[in-house]
Amino acid sequence: MRPEGKTTTDAVSSQANVTDQQKRTKIIYIVYLIAALDITWMFLQFSVTPYLAKKLGFDTLWFGYLQTTVGVIQLLGGPMFGRFADLFGARVALSLACSSTVVFFLLLAIADHPAMLFIQKLPTIFMHVIPASQMVVADLSAPEKRADALSKLGENKSKSVFNLGEITRLMKFPGVTQTFVVKVIAGLPSGIFQVMFSIIALEFFKLEPQQNGNLMAYFGIVQMVIQGGVIGRLTGRYSESSLLLLSIAISSLVGLALAYMQNVFHFCIIVIPMMFSLSVFNVITDSILTKSVPSSDTGTMLGLCASVQSLLRTVGPTAGGFLYVNYGLSSIGLIQFVVNVAVFVFLLQHRLKKSA
Repeated sequence: MRPEGKTTTDAVSSQANVTDQQKRTKIIYIVYLIAALDITWMFLQFSVTPYLAKKLGFDTLWFGYLQTTVGVIQLLGGPMFGRFADLFGARVALSLACSSTVVFFLLLAIADHPAMLFIQKLPTIFMHVIPASQMVVADLSAPEKRADALSKLGENKSKSVFNLGEITRLMKFPGVTQTFVVKVIAGLPSGIFQVMFSIIALEFFKLEPQQNGNLMAYFGIVQMVIQGGVIGRLTGRYSESSLLLLSIAISSLVGLALAYMQNVFHFCIIVIPMMFSLSVFNVITDSILTKSVPSSDTGTMLGLCASVQSLLRTVGPTAGGFLYVNYGLSSIGLIQFVVNVAVFVFLLQHRLKKSA
């Protein structure tokens, strides 16, 4: 028979584990809510800013400069934010991201001069709510695969928030550089379209502010349904490499559809496979990259992943503006088709060589 004291200790330990898991689950749900609210408000901001910029006298060229400014700021801020999370913890980083978002919207509310729209973008250097949410969930949802969040406070080799040496070190881990290059190249054409969408809505679709707002709300609903009800089931049944190939294949077809669409109704149909391919592509590449580095570097890697989007927003306005003005909307879609087909063929050949 087991000693009575031993039984009592086991019961107390089991109860403590249950309580701890309940706390973790509660925090994860709160983080999901924060992420959902962030996506909702950002979509609203995307629909309002182009019309505010036009009201303040911005033309297409200056609106492109504004978009580029955001890209540059977030490109610099992404790695810094990731290192900050590794040094001070994911929850502190999420608090910083949310605080920056509050300042961002307060400045937007009082923007009454063209210069204010540029000043209003400064808080975006730390506005990385989604990566910060991923960091918190990674810490809490799979403790057997991730180091505890507290370990990130006392065991990083460098105390510098922005450390190029640390970033270069991560790129040397097996598979990281290739996945990162794929993330940039395959994501560039769709990134250009996203950056140019405000101009497309105004000039190609001729949408009024309310109509644009409704369209952005539709985006948000589709994205939440896909991320909340579809991706989780797919990742549980299929390998990451298969899903990566699937997302790139669908993205190429989306590019072809964009090249030949004629109106908003066509676009609303295209949005569904577009959001599916974007969501799966981003989730899978982020997952592959974070699994390729030590758990103590998860924050830095997620910060670098966020910087990819910032990089696309940096080059997107210039490249997209040139293509749209000189060759029309169809050129952006055709480039997306060609680039993603090329990446798909490359990854498929690489997979076949590994299995041979």
